[in-house]
Amino acid sequence: MKQNITAAHVTHEAIGKIGGIGAVLEGLFTSQSYLDEVDRSILVSPLFSLEGDVSNRLGQGGEVLYSSLDGFNNTSYFSSFRHIEATFNVNIVYGRRTFTDKRTGIKSSPEVILIDISRIEEKPVNDLKYKMFHEYGIRSHLYEHLWEFEQYVRLAPPAIAVLKAIGAATQNDSTIIVSHEFMGMPTALAGKLDREYDFKTVFYAHEVAPMRPIVERNPGHDTMFYNVIEKAHERGLYVNEVFGDQSHNFKYALVGAAKHCDNILAVGDHVVSELKFMAPEFDLADIDLTYNGIPAYQIGLEERYNSKAKLQQYCCNLLGYKPDYIFTHVTRMTPSKGLWRDLRVLEHIDKEFRKQNKTAVLLVLSTEVSKRRNRDIYNMEARYSWPVAHREGMPDLSGGEAEFHTCVQEFNTKSFNIKVVFINQFGFSRECCGTRMPDDMEFMDIRKGSDVEFGQSIYEPFGIAQLEPLSFGGICVVSNVCGCAGFIEDVANGRNVKNVIIADYTEINGNNLHDMEDMLLIDRIARDRIEHKVSKKVADQIICNLPKNDRQTEELIETGYDLARHMGWEAVCQNYVINSLRKAVNKIHNSMLAC
Repeated sequence: MKQNITAAHVTHEAIGKIGGIGAVLEGLFTSQSYLDEVDRSILVSPLFSLEGDVSNRLGQGGEVLYSSLDGFNNTSYFSSFRHIEATFNVNIVYGRRTFTDKRTGIKSSPEVILIDISRIEEKPVNDLKYKMFHEYGIRSHLYEHLWEFEQYVRLAPPAIAVLKAIGAATQNDSTIIVSHEFMGMPTALAGKLDREYDFKTVFYAHEVAPMRPIVERNPGHDTMFYNVIEKAHERGLYVNEVFGDQSHNFKYALVGAAKHCDNILAVGDHVVSELKFMAPEFDLADIDLTYNGIPAYQIGLEERYNSKAKLQQYCCNLLGYKPDYIFTHVTRMTPSKGLWRDLRVLEHIDKEFRKQNKTAVLLVLSTEVSKRRNRDIYNMEARYSWPVAHREGMPDLSGGEAEFHTCVQEFNTKSFNIKVVFINQFGFSRECCGTRMPDDMEFMDIRKGSDVEFGQSIYEPFGIAQLEPLSFGGICVVSNVCGCAGFIEDVANGRNVKNVIIADYTEINGNNLHDMEDMLLIDRIARDRIEHKVSKKVADQIICNLPKNDRQTEELIETGYDLARHMGWEAVCQNYVINSLRKAVNKIHNSMLAC
């Protein structure tokens, strides 16, 4: 008889997609394989804002069934919720949020639990901190001044109580607490410490958070880090021994506790390696490589050309000419995305395009702040021709954006046949990007019409966004440290496909670097030298792979879709996620044996 499974996903993206975790949740909840295996899904999160009312507490597609903040009740859990609120001095918002895959029609409505923990009673929180120290060595007193740490510890005690109140923890079924990143670890540990119910726990490693700042802040970036980590594994060394004591970082403490979970899902090959670099105990942990899924759409040549024509017209409206090729990079504005590498590749392509009399425009859609108001966009467009020109300071360039725009200006001054347009805005439509964008432009056009999508990150645990143009025939350029590179190689199974170019900026052969100590000394100068050489190889591949006629474009569409459909969420759930969840369910805990 099949045991019923409940999965309680603890995440900061419970009511809206902010980044990669939101995309993963959307993929899981619209996968038939996941829905067939998991009988009940629940999203758990702190309530981040008290603003608004009952109509928008759970975001788009949400239905509130209970909210003590609004005096609203449409559930039989009322008395249980009121008891929990009185015990912990919290407010609870409970309801459902609907996820729909428009391509397949698959729909599901997982439950959502949001808890306002701003005025929570101290005793249950301190009790948990005490137990986390004695059982797992987490020294909360070092981090409790940091709200990013404190709020997720506060969430844990009432979250466990609410799960029990709604019947998500019964002796006849299995409940898995899924910690998405470090945010869910306190709740997972609270579940493990619970004496009444045998919660199973899974750590969903969308990244290894302590490693990101090491890669980003070191001038050698991935070129240094991944060569060092390989040597460290050979010598049995771990992060504290190589890069210094990391105990100051609360994410190190919480991610380090993931070794106590029943199972760990790692979204990329390097994530597995990074976890094992955390501490020797991770060598014994149950870690499953579990790639993310990507969307797979099937389109024809005409639809692709229509989208490309819109992009070309937009470029013409901005720059005065229609380029032969459209290059794109849709991403967040963070150091990990390696945006400068795009420009290095384009420097080489520009030289060749001058010989071929070809032109291109790179559209970089990225910002490090929230969506700008439409009226501000229209004003900047009218005053100084945004987004071709920019001004430092809000509502235009933030600090990081200004730094990148300086690089863009330098490139555009020196280049001849390729220009870069930096669009520092969320969204891609006339409404939010100005009057020079075609009336019927929509976000999917920048995916369907792109000839090349860049994504040469220095730290990228997986990288769903980099592969979104794949099934439309776009060429996706990713770095070898991206987790998606391993998935591509696995699905391609040795075939030489022109749809994906994997740039290896960790290649140090011929640079006289053999010992770990030498690799640790890789600085900006050494990395620049390596990047120049690698970017030339990438540029040559792009030029070679760009389609020259309709038939070549059709071939890219066909092979891209074939790759993407084998990398979709249905395949990921069937081949990876479900097996990992089953392993967690089948774990027998010593505490249960002792009962």
